[in-house]
Amino acid sequence: MYPPPSGYPAATGLPQPGFQPGPYQIGPQPVVYPPPPQNISVQGGPLPVVTHVVMAPGLTDAGGPTVCPHCQQTMVTRTETNSGLLTWLICGSLFIVGCWPCCLIPFCVDPCKDVEHHCPNCNNIIYIYKRL
Repeated sequence: MYPPPSGYPAATGLPQPGFQPGPYQIGPQPVVYPPPPQNISVQGGPLPVVTHVVMAPGLTDAGGPTVCPHCQQTMVTRTETNSGLLTWLICGSLFIVGCWPCCLIPFCVDPCKDVEHHCPNCNNIIYIYKRL
């Protein structure tokens, strides 16, 4: 390694003059939030406490257990496959390569399609698993 140019101070490991270390340099600090107040009232009655829990679904191409955000029932999802971006990309690639007779095969193969997860109770879509 080369020595510093003339006029440069030697590296001592100390911060440069005027340098203020910020909180982002010492790592995250634990934060304790105060509990919400319990004695809030609206027009004479207590304010209802509503808790929303958002879960990232771990659903893939097969049905899985989850809680429906619409009807709040715990169930195993019903799945339905639909053509998605991967299906069309494979079709277009086969057509461009010259296998145009085979370009419709991805529309018949479920592992090439996107998967919609439905609630069997209320029939609402819970999650869409996109292949691409």
